[in-house]
Amino acid sequence: MLIESSFEVAEPVEKVWTFFDDIPQVAACLPGAELTEDLGSDRYGGKVAIRMGPVKMSFDGTAEIKERDDAARKIVVDAAGADEKGRGQAAMSVIASLLSTARGSKVDVAMDLQLSGAAAQYGRGMVADVTAVLMRDFATNMQNRIAAIEKGLSPDQIGTVAPASGFGIAMQAVRMALARVLRRFFAPYRPNPS
Repeated sequence: MLIESSFEVAEPVEKVWTFFDDIPQVAACLPGAELTEDLGSDRYGGKVAIRMGPVKMSFDGTAEIKERDDAARKIVVDAAGADEKGRGQAAMSVIASLLSTARGSKVDVAMDLQLSGAAAQYGRGMVADVTAVLMRDFATNMQNRIAAIEKGLSPDQIGTVAPASGFGIAMQAVRMALARVLRRFFAPYRPNPS
């Protein structure tokens, strides 16, 4: 399933692109993600833990940078992993591109996500909503981490991001889904401006 999102960071695009070049720093911004090993040649081992509804899954896998285009400010990452309890697998290709804006930088993200097992039970809407919440949190964490680095703090002083809260993400995803349903329901009743 293809999921597209974007977010803005109040930092110059050159600074954000330099930040994207430091994979451990980027991974530290994603709730529930942990980089466990640098495998060399732009390959990394790691874990991602997330809760979707009542199911908590922890994926152990690898990520590889397939393309890094400095001129276009675009990075392509392929990742794959399996749930530690054998309940499913996930694979995704992520394309992130940066654009300069009046307020800083815009990051466009396109994810081609393939799920199997327990995670595949959830519909596209729920997965897209959970992804939107995670991307929003990632953007906030990245902004805060860049600001902390600017203040001279080391990665150890900055600390790590709290794991993805299953309840918090679920509640935000439910609100997003409910808002979508209400917009569809009330759309026929909106006055048509003539």
